[in-house]
Amino acid sequence: MAKQKIMKEFFLLFAVICSSVSSDEWKATVVKSIDALVGSCVVVPCSFSHTGGNLPSSRLRGIWHEKNDKKSNIYHEDPILIKDDFKGRTKMLGELGQNNCTLEITQIRIHDNGPFCFQVELVRTENNDPTKDKFSFVEDCVELNMITEPPKPTLIQPKTATQGEPYIVTCSVIHTCPTHVPKLTWNMDSTKVIVHHKDIKHGNWETQSILTVIPEEKDDNREITCTAEFNGGLKSPETFTLHVKRIENCNHIIIPAVVGIGTALLFGIFCIFMEKKYK
Repeated sequence: MAKQKIMKEFFLLFAVICSSVSSDEWKATVVKSIDALVGSCVVVPCSFSHTGGNLPSSRLRGIWHEKNDKKSNIYHEDPILIKDDFKGRTKMLGELGQNNCTLEITQIRIHDNGPFCFQVELVRTENNDPTKDKFSFVEDCVELNMITEPPKPTLIQPKTATQGEPYIVTCSVIHTCPTHVPKLTWNMDSTKVIVHHKDIKHGNWETQSILTVIPEEKDDNREITCTAEFNGGLKSPETFTLHVKRIENCNHIIIPAVVGIGTALLFGIFCIFMEKKYK
């Protein structure tokens, strides 16, 4: 069985190598442009395919390089072959055997613009010796849009809260680093906060925090702030003013009515007394 498996992998690898000379045999899906927050991180979605079918990861080597210089590697499994500026900052997240070439870049710097391209290399032996059988997807590269200020969260809330009734506020922020999601915090204590993470495609993700509070009369005109803290320590707050509608209970009706009736009775008695006195 072991020999059959080795022979199967060999023939599959041979078929891929034979077909690698034609660009029509290779396809890559890489997001063309993606925002990257300076000081934080970014994850670049990437996938590829070829007519030879899937190969085990041990038979593939993934490399990311600058578009204008295939020897300027920003990622390589051999750290020595990575540009000094990118050493320790890049990581392949995807499994090449599953045709996933997703890349993570951390500690984003202002000049990390790119464009960067993925290259796949076919490895013939277990010791991963370099070969000439490789393909660079230079027509499918990614460019990073540098952002120096962290994006502000978005707040969604009803205009008015009602005293003693649940009040729900949603705070959300868009980011491009799902491996180190932003942390959303509130300046208001609550026992009920729900956090969601959502893939909104093209390398963009949304982190959402849903706050539920029971406002009291004393909370009227109070400022509520949601703060997004990004990987690298940058923070961005968003604030709104809470308006609380007071519930009118029976006391607000009965007490003034009693006072009014009492005053009228006293005034009536006083008038009768004065009338009898001066007759």
